[in-house]
Amino acid sequence: MSPFTGSAIRTERWRHLRLTVDDGVATITLDRPDKLNALTFGAYADLRDLLAELSRERSVRALVLGGEGRGFCSGGDVDEIIGATLAMDTAQLLDFNRMTGQTVRALRECPIPVIAAVHGVAAGAGAVLALAADFRVADPTARFAFLFTRVGLSGGDMGAAYLLPRVVGLGHATRLLMLGDPVGAAEAERIGLISELTEAGDAGTRAAALARRLAEGPALAYAQTKALLTAELDMPLAASVELDASTQALLMHGEDYAEFHAAFTEKRPAKWQGR
Repeated sequence: MSPFTGSAIRTERWRHLRLTVDDGVATITLDRPDKLNALTFGAYADLRDLLAELSRERSVRALVLGGEGRGFCSGGDVDEIIGATLAMDTAQLLDFNRMTGQTVRALRECPIPVIAAVHGVAAGAGAVLALAADFRVADPTARFAFLFTRVGLSGGDMGAAYLLPRVVGLGHATRLLMLGDPVGAAEAERIGLISELTEAGDAGTRAAALARRLAEGPALAYAQTKALLTAELDMPLAASVELDASTQALLMHGEDYAEFHAAFTEKRPAKWQGR
């Protein structure tokens, strides 16, 4: 996403999310604990738009996505979304489903490393939001459930049929998306759905520590690595290595590359600038 804008200005207050920024680390908290952070139309839109804004913020170098209360996110609100969609026409339904997909695209396409801090339930759309993050740090209470077929819809919602096989393999993805059975933290770690399994209650702390490490690292290198991981999923090898070569040639002109050499020569830690 481009850092250049037209007339858009930074949003100072988000109605459906809680945002804090501390020394390069942004934390987005889904904040409906009484509803297990169930998503509303407004929450989807806020998350999509917030990710676009953060992508233009050069000062933000890592992002943690978490949930308040007893769980990460229980998915779309049954009354406020599922009930409402029954009264929508096809055009309205298409607009809504495109918006949910745009939220996942925003997570994947923003240049900032995203860490999902998962505790308790991550179900339906909540499971896909966690899936779309770059890292999933979870504690033993975490339960992932891709529930779409349980409500009579395709398991391939919000890009899940694209992302999940690439994370856990086609066999596990088929089982999870077709049956919608919950997966506990231990199994999620075994099949590769979790990046790090923490001690009880430590998912937020460990996610914050990882975010701090990323924020202090070479931001441009991380951004390009994330972009290549996404772009090369569907490329033949020849196109991938050519894109890698072009990217490296550009980064070799960067300040961070020269800084590494200077730090190595002077036997000191590198001072990364993200340039």
